Amino acid sequence: MKDFAGKFAVVTGGGTGMGRELARQLIAEGCSVAMCDVSMKNMERTIALAQADGVPQGARITAHLADVSDEAQLIAFRDAALAAHDMDRLHLLFNNAGIGGGGSMINTDRAEWERTFNVCWGGVYLGVRTFLPLMQAADEAHIINTSSVNGFWASLGPHVSHTAYAAAKFAVKGFTEALVTDLRLTAPHIKCSVVMPGHIGTEIVANSRKVIAGTDDDAMSAEELARARTRMAAAGIDAAAIPDAGIQALVAEQARRFHDDAPMSAAEAAKVILDGVKADRWRILVGEDAHALDSMVRADPEQAYEASFYQRMATEAGWRLNVAASREG
Repeated sequence: MKDFAGKFAVVTGGGTGMGRELARQLIAEGCSVAMCDVSMKNMERTIALAQADGVPQGARITAHLADVSDEAQLIAFRDAALAAHDMDRLHLLFNNAGIGGGGSMINTDRAEWERTFNVCWGGVYLGVRTFLPLMQAADEAHIINTSSVNGFWASLGPHVSHTAYAAAKFAVKGFTEALVTDLRLTAPHIKCSVVMPGHIGTEIVANSRKVIAGTDDDAMSAEELARARTRMAAAGIDAAAIPDAGIQALVAEQARRFHDDAPMSAAEAAKVILDGVKADRWRILVGEDAHALDSMVRADPEQAYEASFYQRMATEAGWRLNVAASREG
């Protein structure tokens, strides 16, 4: 698919980060976009930015509330999107929505663990299930599933548990790779790509807290503050003496650093992804750190979870230790 003009795309997680930038760049090329997110406020901001960029004639963008881990909500999103765009087929599906959390099988609350896994993996699986018939009806189509470098390296370093997110991203990678053959045999006009970004400047740290807590409020609840103190205590920090406002400020600073200190912006990442789709690449690594880490894991997989590997990777791949660890903050 060399040209997106006149096409119809679905983008999950379109309210912020790479989802927002994918929507903006698709619209700019004349592709109509239906996006979903759990925050209407964030999607309204995406629409405002797209309109400020300039929407080509014939293209339009719509926003729909949907939790991608809930099949009923995805089906409702699909039906509303088709009605809003007067379409009966789909050309591009970006299963992009994701959150962090659920670090430990032992110490993390089970509900948080499963929430993370169900959004990051279930959202991709259910997205394909829900929209595949519409893609079969198109003359050409492309499925783009967002995994992560944590889809081939299940770690944030030797001192951070990272099980739910990494397990989900490994599942996304394996599922998409298996789809390559499945689609060739059963629906050859549909292509697929797995996207594996490194550290991209997105709002995933701030958004993950809100999604897990079931809120769109920037202020942390008493329960969230207590969990933050527990995590800090596990890291050897005496959080008892820190006031609630101080905990809130520390968490906000982690989110800011992850966004602002990233080596690649969400807009730059979206361009790499869309260029990869146009080039018909099934495997899209995003960021120099992703390419470096991929090479390092392949070269020495037995050592990939040792402290020495992480220290070398932090230097050679440009990984920022303090920022990466903040994903679990």
